[in-house]
Amino acid sequence: MLSKQARIKKPLFLPIVFGLLLACTMPQVKSGGGENPDYVEETIMAIRLQGTVEALGSATAGAAKDMPEEATPTAAPKEPTQTAEPQSSPLPPPTEEPAAESTQDIAQRIRRANVLVFEDIRGYYALDTRVHSAVQNMGFSGGRVIEVGDAVGHLMEQLNSSTRWDLIVISAEARSAVRGEFWDLILQQVNNNVALVAEVWYLDEIANGRISPLLGKCGVSFQADWWRDPADYDQLDYSIYWLDQYNEVFSVPNQVGALTTPNIYWEGDAGDLIQLGAGGDAILLAGKHPDRKSSHGVLATCLGGRVILQTYATHDYRRDHTVPLWENFMYYTLNNHFKVVQ
Repeated sequence: MLSKQARIKKPLFLPIVFGLLLACTMPQVKSGGGENPDYVEETIMAIRLQGTVEALGSATAGAAKDMPEEATPTAAPKEPTQTAEPQSSPLPPPTEEPAAESTQDIAQRIRRANVLVFEDIRGYYALDTRVHSAVQNMGFSGGRVIEVGDAVGHLMEQLNSSTRWDLIVISAEARSAVRGEFWDLILQQVNNNVALVAEVWYLDEIANGRISPLLGKCGVSFQADWWRDPADYDQLDYSIYWLDQYNEVFSVPNQVGALTTPNIYWEGDAGDLIQLGAGGDAILLAGKHPDRKSSHGVLATCLGGRVILQTYATHDYRRDHTVPLWENFMYYTLNNHFKVVQ
C-alpha cells in the first residue's frame, strides 16, 4: 500500500511529464519562409497527442478528486463506524487561583481582628496583667477587642454573641471557673475556624470533662500533673525547653528564648504534662525534656496552627520572655486563621 505522501505526490507528477512530452512534439516553423512537406502530418500527430494528454489530464484530475479523504493532508483517517459512547460535557477552562496574600495584607487583617480576651489575673492584684500587656503591644485597631477580665458571665455573653470572632484568648492562670459548658461554646467557635490560645494549667482537673472533645480534635491528651514540693525544690528543674525551636511561634514577631530561667510564683502545682494522642495534627512545641518530642510537653499547637494550648503558669517565668511570647501566640494563631478564612 502506498504511503499518504506517495498518494498525494503522484497526481502532481503526471501533468509535468505529459507537459514536457507535448512541448517536444509541437510543430516547428523552419526559417526561410518555406513550408515543410511533413508539416501537415506532424500537426495532425500533435493534435492527436494533445488530445491524449488532455484526456489523461482529465483522468488524473478525476482520480485526484475521487481519492480517499485520508489522502488530503488536512483530513484525519476515518475510523470504522462504532456505536457512539456518551461524552461528558467539555470542562471549563481552568480558572486562575487567587494570589496568596502578602505578609503586609495578613498583618493588616491581624490588626483589624475581632479578639475576645479572658484573663482572670485582672482580678488578682498581686500580679501584673501580662496578657493585657501583650494585647496592647499587638496594636489592634479597626476590629472589636473585648477584654472581659475575670468576669465569667461577660465571657459567656460574648461567646454567645453575634460577633464573628477571629481569636479567643483564655488565660485561666488563677484557676477560675472556665469549665464545663464554656468548653462546649469554645469548641463551637474553633469548629468555625476561630483561633484559640488557652492557658489551662489545671488540665488535671478537667481533662476528662467537656474540654475532652477539643483535646481529641487537637490530638493531645493529659499525661500527668506537674508538681513541686514547696519546701524543697530546685527552680531550674522547672525549666521549659523548645522542642521545635525553628517554629515561627518563637520568632514572629518577637525572637523569644526558651524559658530556662524560671522565677517561681505559684508554690506546689507547676501545671500539667501533656502528650500526643491518637488523631489530630498536634505538635509539642515545648516541654520538660529537650529530647522528648511526643511526651512531657507543656505547650502544643494543632488544627493547622489555629490553636495553642499552654499547660504551665505564665507568672512562673520572666516577664520579658512571657509577654513577647503571648504576642507571638496571638500573631501565630491569627495568621493561620486568616489563611483559612478569606
